Amino acid sequence: MSEPPSVVGRFAPSPTGPLHLGSLYTAVGSFLQARSQQGLWRVRIDDLDTPRTVKGADSQILAALEAYGLHWDGAVMYQSHNRERYGEGLRRLEATGLLYPCVCSRKALSELTGDIYPGTCRNVTHLAPPYALRVKTDGRTITFTDGLQGPQHHQLAAQHGDFILKRRDGIIAYPFAAVIDDELQQVTQIVRGVDLLAVTPKQIYLQQLLGFSSPRYRHVPVIVDATGAKLSKQNKAPAVALSAPERTLFHLLKNLGQQPPTELHNAPVAEQLTWAVAHWRPAALKGIRSIGLHYA
Repeated sequence: MSEPPSVVGRFAPSPTGPLHLGSLYTAVGSFLQARSQQGLWRVRIDDLDTPRTVKGADSQILAALEAYGLHWDGAVMYQSHNRERYGEGLRRLEATGLLYPCVCSRKALSELTGDIYPGTCRNVTHLAPPYALRVKTDGRTITFTDGLQGPQHHQLAAQHGDFILKRRDGIIAYPFAAVIDDELQQVTQIVRGVDLLAVTPKQIYLQQLLGFSSPRYRHVPVIVDATGAKLSKQNKAPAVALSAPERTLFHLLKNLGQQPPTELHNAPVAEQLTWAVAHWRPAALKGIRSIGLHYA
């Protein structure tokens, strides 16, 4: 019986709209990292934020990945199917006394403290729902080395305070859901945008509390427009074109710091990806936090 792959990567888009170039850029980087090490590449649909989820967006996202030759391994995971798993994780933390309810509104906190939660509800008892659930942080320093952004040192208590795992509306917060999902999918390496670098210490802290192994992280630059704003669905970034995907893929490879030969410019996406997997050099992106998309 063969050993399972030691590298499992994943791509986890939110179905709040079709795939845009910024997300496709990250997907290609994630795919190349996994495939260059003969690993598996998983796809997960982060559909917990139901008020923002757009019906049919998941199908559009998957169709775009297929059009660009980014074929995933196994079944697509939907976060909405994992609610019982999140509940189990919350109960584990609650049993150790690490969770507490919080009724503080985001508006009230921003007026008082900005981004650092002051522990207002930490020792309050008998709060009536609806309330959020926060995890207690302590004085430890979370240290890790990002594969592209270098050494990171973070003191959660001082820099963020206790943070939310379950919102007042009952929706599981992204940092906690992703930790549970990554463990379920046995993810060992994560490639994602540098805008999520600050979330990583929270996730490593949760992995430590739950006894999970921490994946290795690489945070690639975010794609920005002419004004310097990140391409995002909130900024109405257009959907990726499904016509002539080979041209777009070629330029994405260049913007990932790779140097595809000019003869691949109009080659089928499968041929381009075969070359890119064999020649993948993530170090070309070291220390870069943002990049404007160039088609030259």
